[in-house]
Amino acid sequence: MKADRIVHVFAGTLILITLLFGAPASPLYFSSYILWVTVFVGANLLQSGITRFCLLEKILIKTGACHE
Repeated sequence: MKADRIVHVFAGTLILITLLFGAPASPLYFSSYILWVTVFVGANLLQSGITRFCLLEKILIKTGACHE
C-alpha cells in the first residue's frame, strides 16, 4: 500500500477513536481533552496538504513499511 493511503487511514482512524472517547454524547466518553488530539490530527492534515510534508509518511518510507 502507498504511504499516503496509510497516512489517510491512520488519521481517519485516530479521528474516529478520539471522537468516540471525547464526545460527551458517546457511550464511551472519557474526557473532552481527548478532542485536542483530533484538532492536532486535523491541523497536521491541513499543513501536509499545503506544504506536502508529512512526518508519518517519511517514517513509513524510511522504515520500509511501504513504498512511495
